[in-house]
Amino acid sequence: MKIGEELFSTSKGSSYQCDRSNRVILCFGDLVTAFRIHEFVNFRRRINSIDIQSKLFDLSDECDYEVIEAPQQALPQRMALCEVIQLRELVNGTHFALELNSLLHEVLYSSCEV
Repeated sequence: MKIGEELFSTSKGSSYQCDRSNRVILCFGDLVTAFRIHEFVNFRRRINSIDIQSKLFDLSDECDYEVIEAPQQALPQRMALCEVIQLRELVNGTHFALELNSLLHEVLYSSCEV
């Protein structure tokens, strides 16, 4: 089954853009989540706001994991810090691909109008 056009992939996950539903789909381990663009931006902001460095140096047990809540998911995901770093890489790579696609689209269509 084809989800959409692949935007970005890592060894741990991949992301797709579905033109039919105007959603970004993240596949990361057992987590498959579809985001509207504004939801994706908010999710990216949440993932990037996690202070990995302070959690690495904190020896308490609760800092070994982070609870990740994604839109459209009934259950929050409990992820180890290494998984959070891998998810961050996927989310930021996806954001870069979306920005690049947008920029290319803008340049190509503005040059056609001239």
